[in-house]
Amino acid sequence: MRLLPAIILSVAIILAPIIWIFVPRLMSGGEDGFSGTSIDSGARIEIEMLNQQVEDLQIRLDEMAQEMSRIATSASRAPVSQFPSDNQALAPSGSGADVFRQNGPNDIIDAYAQVVLIANRREVNEGLVIAGPSYLTRVFGPPREVMSDNCEEMTNPRLANKLVLEDVGPIRVRMLKPAADSLRRVFEEVRVTDPDLYARINTAGSLCVRQIRGTRGRASTHAFGLAVDLNIDGVLDTLGDGKTQLGLTILADFFKDEGWVWGASWGREDSMHFEVSRQKLDEWVNSGAL
Repeated sequence: MRLLPAIILSVAIILAPIIWIFVPRLMSGGEDGFSGTSIDSGARIEIEMLNQQVEDLQIRLDEMAQEMSRIATSASRAPVSQFPSDNQALAPSGSGADVFRQNGPNDIIDAYAQVVLIANRREVNEGLVIAGPSYLTRVFGPPREVMSDNCEEMTNPRLANKLVLEDVGPIRVRMLKPAADSLRRVFEEVRVTDPDLYARINTAGSLCVRQIRGTRGRASTHAFGLAVDLNIDGVLDTLGDGKTQLGLTILADFFKDEGWVWGASWGREDSMHFEVSRQKLDEWVNSGAL
């Protein structure tokens, strides 16, 4: 029973930032709630921070259980009796509550580049299917007859004739025409809904006709002109760490609505990577666009 106050306090500390963000939004309800795309920049950031904190909650509960076990084994340890004073932050450092507080326009802008955990990353592409190298090669043939580990020109006549080099909003890409048009629609939605984020979008490349590193002759989606790598402010994501820039988590919703797959869900997380889904590709093939 002596551990009960400590457990209650620990749970309260963990839940405080979530309640601080969620309850006011929930109580407001109506047309300015979470639904729809016409949410201001601050609200979008708060929603993504909430997702991150929920994802992080299980990790913190596990850590708390280990700490409680350690306390229980020390018979001489005094019960927890020190509560935060009125002028102290309720949440511990690094809990997420002190990461973003909207004090003005600059806070919103700076938050987009912040690195966060990817909430429910295995489910971010729910309902969408990747095309994959085997399917792409079966439908179109290889992008070029012989591929190396270096980016080279596309020689597949069916695909090469559909390649374009165009500005698609904030970036310039070389891709198949239907993919470039689709990407332009995504960015236009972002521009209208979240112009601050739109202004921060950068790219690490699109078309790159080469074999997947470590394979022999398997072409990635980039090699077919159907994928793009994005980042915020030119800062590249760390591959495989389960984290990404907050701005990319927001962009992922726009891409999913357009039928693009986000690389964050893969076994080796690649959250700067966005590619056309198999459903979208089949739609273009069936319509004659490809």
